[in-house]
Amino acid sequence: MTLRIVRVGDDGTLLDWQRVHNEIIPTAVLSVDEVRERSTRNVLEVAYDGEVLVGCSTVRPPSEETDAVTVIARVLPPYLCRGFGTALYRHCVAQAEGAAVETHILASNEDGLKFAVAQGFAEVETYLLPGDTVPFVLLRRG
Repeated sequence: MTLRIVRVGDDGTLLDWQRVHNEIIPTAVLSVDEVRERSTRNVLEVAYDGEVLVGCSTVRPPSEETDAVTVIARVLPPYLCRGFGTALYRHCVAQAEGAAVETHILASNEDGLKFAVAQGFAEVETYLLPGDTVPFVLLRRG
């Protein structure tokens, strides 16, 4: 494994981030403009094994709603259970600089939920976005 993590900064990385997000979260598909807007508020990164796209991440700073940094790591199905998720997750948590950390996982993503619990997260709430049929689970650590 040769994980290379790159911050979204051009159209190529933006489209790669969008591809991974939309494949992992088909209930909340984002347009290019929505991803571009998110990149002004959050740290969006893409992960490659050499030159092969394997995942993406979001690090969202604390807000009025929460004092925690939100960390979301996504790995494409063919690359699961190969250490990419752990490495990407650790990279993101390092950016939290000791703050409490939250994550949001689609409730149907059983592997993602198991991974989060194994990393010390505990469920805070389950919520449904307007128009969605599959809920998200908010988990918190620290």
